[in-house]
Amino acid sequence: MYKNDKVTRRYSESFKLKILSELSTGKYTKRELGRIYGIHNSTINEWVLKYDRKDLMNTRVIVKTKDEISRLKALEKEVEQLKNLLVRKDMEKLVSDSYLEVAAENLGYKSVEELKKNLNI
Repeated sequence: MYKNDKVTRRYSESFKLKILSELSTGKYTKRELGRIYGIHNSTINEWVLKYDRKDLMNTRVIVKTKDEISRLKALEKEVEQLKNLLVRKDMEKLVSDSYLEVAAENLGYKSVEELKKNLNI
């Protein structure tokens, strides 16, 4: 047995176009065509892209109620507020660390850790 014993299948252009035409009629889904002809769904998707048949790609339709939309907007607003709060906290920490460095240097300590130890911070 060889390591690469996989069978490589090559499909003719006419076969690919036949599959796409059957798919476009709407009689069969990609899954059904895959079962009938022994082709993986991703292979059919590759052919759809190759022949620029984006009309055959899966489309997702999302229907939202007003309540869902308002809740989504509220959540987005909350996320933005939390991001701003996080940035503010990071800036405050950076400023306090800088203050401690300057204080340690001015008071003659070797490091900030030594200053923190002496001040019980």
